Amino acid sequence: MNVETRTRDFFGFLGLARKLKIDAADLEQRYRALSRQCHPDYFYNAPPAERRASLERSSYLNDAYRTLKNPMSRIEYLLKLENGEGQPLSAEARPKDGRAKAEPPALLEEVFALNEELDEIREGRESGVPEETWKARLDRAREPIERKRSEHEAALEQLSAKWDALVDASADEPERRRVLDELQERFLERNYITNLLAGIERELAQ
Repeated sequence: MNVETRTRDFFGFLGLARKLKIDAADLEQRYRALSRQCHPDYFYNAPPAERRASLERSSYLNDAYRTLKNPMSRIEYLLKLENGEGQPLSAEARPKDGRAKAEPPALLEEVFALNEELDEIREGRESGVPEETWKARLDRAREPIERKRSEHEAALEQLSAKWDALVDASADEPERRRVLDELQERFLERNYITNLLAGIERELAQ
């Protein structure tokens, strides 16, 4: 990758501040403008080095646009940048199977209740309980977990606004770090909840 691309992050490459609230129309406009500048088709007759550079810039631009377009991937990317480029969000957050190793402490009660409920539903299913009965029970088990995810996403929106205000105010590092730590905690919990809901979906699909 060329020096120009290497020395920028996705925000900087698109001419954006490192903030979490992004206007979708503005992002789209910036993406299209840069696409016209670096699309490989415009470098068809250029020397090989320039063609390679255009391919790299175009690929990097597409990655940047996809990442920053989605609010959750935008938060994850910002956390990785602020924690050190390429570093995981936490030592325990991303084992090889993609699941959290341990339940977040704030969710222990809900996770315990859900696991008990799932065990009972599996036992009932294996003992011949009618499908409509155990599926209805699974749907009920999903409701409090979905509420938790909604609560976490609302908290992430509030923290995102708080982070942006700190960026605008050029706040000092300790204050920024406190918000980042809270963002990371809520984000990882939200991911864990999403994995729980995916597990319920797998149960429903059986």
